[in-house]
Amino acid sequence: MNTAAFSMFLVIVAFTLLITYWASKKTKSASEFYTAGGGLTGWQNGLAIAGDYMSAASFLGIAGTIALAGFDGFFYSIGFLVAYLVVLFLVAEPLRNLGKYTFADMIAVRFNAPKIRGFAAFNTIAISIFYMLAQLVGAGALIKLLLGIDFTTSVIVVGILMTVYVIFGGMHATSWVQIVKALLLMAGTFIISIIVLYKFNFSITDMYAKMSTATPLKEAFLDPGVKYKDGLDTLSLTMGLVLGTAGLPHILVRFFTVRNAKVARSSVVYATWIIGIFYVMTIFLGFGAAAFVGNSDIVAADKAGNMAAPLLAKALGGNFLFAFISAVAFATILAVVAGLVLTAAAAFSHDFYNQILRKGKATEKQQINMARYASIGISLLSIVLALFAKNLNVAFLVSLAFAVAASANLPVILYTIYWKRFNTNGAIWAMVVGLVTSVGLVIVSPNVFNPVEGKAMFVGEALYPLSTPGIVSIPLGFIAGYVGTLVSRKSANRNDQASYDEILVRSNTGIDTSI
Repeated sequence: MNTAAFSMFLVIVAFTLLITYWASKKTKSASEFYTAGGGLTGWQNGLAIAGDYMSAASFLGIAGTIALAGFDGFFYSIGFLVAYLVVLFLVAEPLRNLGKYTFADMIAVRFNAPKIRGFAAFNTIAISIFYMLAQLVGAGALIKLLLGIDFTTSVIVVGILMTVYVIFGGMHATSWVQIVKALLLMAGTFIISIIVLYKFNFSITDMYAKMSTATPLKEAFLDPGVKYKDGLDTLSLTMGLVLGTAGLPHILVRFFTVRNAKVARSSVVYATWIIGIFYVMTIFLGFGAAAFVGNSDIVAADKAGNMAAPLLAKALGGNFLFAFISAVAFATILAVVAGLVLTAAAAFSHDFYNQILRKGKATEKQQINMARYASIGISLLSIVLALFAKNLNVAFLVSLAFAVAASANLPVILYTIYWKRFNTNGAIWAMVVGLVTSVGLVIVSPNVFNPVEGKAMFVGEALYPLSTPGIVSIPLGFIAGYVGTLVSRKSANRNDQASYDEILVRSNTGIDTSI
């Protein structure tokens, strides 16, 4: 057991539990539990968004993918960053003006039908669990490497901690844990990047020249095509990454934690700068790991390469930097999973329980209690699923969540805001087809079935040849929403169209014209 790392782990856990205790004193109403009462400032929410977004996939997964596959790993960094332009220009302001607590609230403003809210809530829970798998797999690998605790126990420990944050602290605790984690992660990544640059004499040219011979891939390390040999696979991955952020429920709910659309836009600007700087630094993490740790040692620690960043810290700064970076990675995972659990629990409590089962009549205390019970159930389900995905790269697992979000949520969001003829039937078609096709294609992809034992969950031939479903499932989600609207135009509820004028005004101004 690494004593320094274990000590820093304890400090991180103790500090985050203190934040949770402080937040529990401020969490009295449903609004405070779900959205921190809408009281975060632009820079606070920007840091929290960045903390939510810079997950285990970003820190552990991307560094490992770049270290093992070179240029192809950088597709993740580019896709994650560019995605925020879609959020900034198309989604952030309308979402804040229309929503209240959850993604389903925004859709329900136009389509006040229980089945719409139910499908939206189900999609939220499914996407959150997909995303959570990546964090739990990263946590299990990290703790196993550092403390010698087996993968299963590690995942259970993280699952218990993330549930505690949500049950007692709600969005207040989750937001401040994310803010602290974002600051720590930026500091840790910056320190490693500076040391890597120092090793290359602070010359980007020298770094690229040396990387062309530093790995078993030689010059191919700097060229595309090592990991994604099929151009369609690359396009599919990029589509999911760029479009998926605008449909990720745990990112969308962050726009409800500020008081108005102006602050929501400010949040995205802050987050984009922070995230942009971070993703540039992932190049140094990946290149540094490839050059100073080595392919064989990275794979020996974790087959998917998820431990490349902590191993690089150890190679450059010894046990102390290794312990610090590992503790930061642990804080990263705790913060993100807490946000995911809260988002999924809010969807179940607010949308399923209160709006559908109780017809909007549940008290705030009943909603909060149900959200806490849902947190426990969602955590247990995620832990069980994570145990089956332990050999998969965490960046890849997150890319699947992005593809599902882009396929099932984004078409509904954009059609709701920008298409007057869109109706209830179209919304249901888009959500169902987007979710079923994206998840279905993942299940029959090479990530689940591979002829070579140990390369996937099961041995066998894949029915779908690409590693990500986005190139098929995203267009199908949009097409389904369009076709579903057209085939039901005559029978569509007239209020679907009549309410669009209100949606248009409200999404752009924040004025509730129904009052």
